[in-house]
Amino acid sequence: MASGKQQNLQNEPKQKNLPNFFLSIKLKYVKLGYHYLISNALYLLLVPLLSILLTHLSTLTVDDFIQLWNELRFNFLTLLACLVSLVFISTIYLMSRPRTVYLVNFACYKPDPSEMCSAERLFRMAAKNGYFTEESLAFQKKVVERSGIGKMSGGPKSLFDNPLDNKNMALAMKETKAVIVCAIDELLAKTGVKPRDIGILVVNSSLFNPTPSLSAMVVNHYKLRGNILSYNLGGMGCSAGLISIDLARRLLQVTPDSYALVVSTENITMNWYGGNDRSMLLTNCLFRLGGAAILLSNRPSDRRRAKYELLHTLRTHKGADDKSYNCVSQQEDESKIIGVKISKDLMAIAGEALKTNITTLGPLVLPMSEQLLFSLTLVARKIFKMKIKPYIPDFKLAFEHFCIHAGGRAVLDEVEKHLKLNEWLMEPSRMTLYRFGNTSSSCLWYELAYFEAKGRIRKGDRTWQIAFGSGFKCNSAVWRALRTINPAHEKNPWMDEIDNFPVHVPKVIPIDF
Repeated sequence: MASGKQQNLQNEPKQKNLPNFFLSIKLKYVKLGYHYLISNALYLLLVPLLSILLTHLSTLTVDDFIQLWNELRFNFLTLLACLVSLVFISTIYLMSRPRTVYLVNFACYKPDPSEMCSAERLFRMAAKNGYFTEESLAFQKKVVERSGIGKMSGGPKSLFDNPLDNKNMALAMKETKAVIVCAIDELLAKTGVKPRDIGILVVNSSLFNPTPSLSAMVVNHYKLRGNILSYNLGGMGCSAGLISIDLARRLLQVTPDSYALVVSTENITMNWYGGNDRSMLLTNCLFRLGGAAILLSNRPSDRRRAKYELLHTLRTHKGADDKSYNCVSQQEDESKIIGVKISKDLMAIAGEALKTNITTLGPLVLPMSEQLLFSLTLVARKIFKMKIKPYIPDFKLAFEHFCIHAGGRAVLDEVEKHLKLNEWLMEPSRMTLYRFGNTSSSCLWYELAYFEAKGRIRKGDRTWQIAFGSGFKCNSAVWRALRTINPAHEKNPWMDEIDNFPVHVPKVIPIDF
């Protein structure tokens, strides 16, 4: 009996003990609660102030209000001066504040089925023409198998015969003009804007820059007006698309009531490399056919139909450093064959450029909770010499969607690791690389089109576009959705096949040619 009673007494506390909540609480939920607390701190402080004000007003009588009115009536000049000052200050503010820039719509080029550039087709062509050594073919095969690019990416028709024999200005212009005109035609049809209404034109193509320029070709083809502000950007790499957006934004600040047309593309015909330098063969493996046209506006009347509002553009240039400047460059190999050389230090340099870019962008977009944690960690490490890890802000609290330059699987893996993104957030970038390949400066718009086709864009959502380019540059653009995008009303390259995505992309996609 005694032993049984003692056993019951021992068991009783165990049954009444509450679970250890500290073992079950996940850090991410604590962090989320902290984020909500800090983000709403201003409102929490205003509540007691508003309560005090209302309490004070409740003590006033009708006689008090009559006395206040009489004082204002007898001080008419003072009241008038205050009103004039208020109107003057409001006018100055409204005239000096930046004009809001809207993204009305955009369009992407979708390669024709005859332009499908599967790896097998590409390597059969390369082996048949015989200008690659066996070692070079094996190297390219290994790169393509691990690149994350599928079998449906596009290439110009000149590529499938003999790229070196077809490497001429006429075919290059034919390729680029077809891509640009197709994208602009679709954009104008979507928006209903007449070519003569466009006041600003920015075209970027890094490696193909004929005379007359590509921007002049667009002006000629669409008979744009004579006073158009036309710009043609060359040699600025894969990040030139966001540079063009930034240039258009700056021009719209000083050109009221205007439309800006931005066109981003790259040429494959003139830039196919037929040598055997491994550092130059990477471009053959990664770059594919593509282009995009984007219509921006600063007209207040376009807000109702626009898709997005441009919140920020940020450009980071590391060209002062020799290693960064030379990591991606167009040059001749030992056989005098022109190609684009990519340094083995590219990923490290891109990481440094990204770090600089997000350090500058952070204060503009991160919630106060993240900025406070970052500042406290920095003070603890630098001033108090505490041995703690540097705090990496959680950009998932600042953005709902990420469009990361689909330069290759290695680029996406590095950005995913540094920003601590999950598979769902990385899905548009990886699927764009798989379906369309690296289309250079236009790939960010294929990724945004993927979001729209999936129906993921909701009103108020913020999207961060990140691009890397030669020089070396890392550029960002931040957009806010002005309305929920209904996929049923959209036309973009993904719409007729979006139900097939996402797909699993293996680490190695075997090639049999």
